[in-house]
Amino acid sequence: MKKDVVQLLAAYNMKVNQDMNVFLSKLTADQWNHQFGGYYKSISSLANHLYIADFNWLKRFAKLRHFLFLDDPSFTVDFALGSAAFSSIEEYLDKRKRLDHFFLRFAEEVKDDDMEKKLIYKNFKGIEQTKNFGGTILHVFNHQTHHRGMISLYLDSLGIDNDYSNLISMV
Repeated sequence: MKKDVVQLLAAYNMKVNQDMNVFLSKLTADQWNHQFGGYYKSISSLANHLYIADFNWLKRFAKLRHFLFLDDPSFTVDFALGSAAFSSIEEYLDKRKRLDHFFLRFAEEVKDDDMEKKLIYKNFKGIEQTKNFGGTILHVFNHQTHHRGMISLYLDSLGIDNDYSNLISMV
């Protein structure tokens, strides 16, 4: 994988999150917290999971080398898996927008030669992992796509038409 692919994925991620968040911004609190049958029971719990996973992956990337975007005071916070990153739709929308900008900054800072290096980090269970750095980046963006698809399904279940995730429009 090359830097230009990371830049495309970061730009796509931001655009699709913005498009999805137009739908989410119109949800009532009941819709935001409505319990569905999936592993993540609500749109709010899915959004929380995605935010925490993305935030923690950006911090993990510093295990490879220093990235300037991580000097932002936002990254002094630690989120455990399952903790609450926000308490309202409005707070989520604001934090998600900021996080997507950090992904763009990361994509600007990453180098082609980073992609084949090994990232050594601890997972949420504290188990040390050694993974291909480019592969971990691809995993993060794939994880986001997977869960945005779940959010789309939940919106469908609420009777809210939505269509916000076509990468083809950007290539």
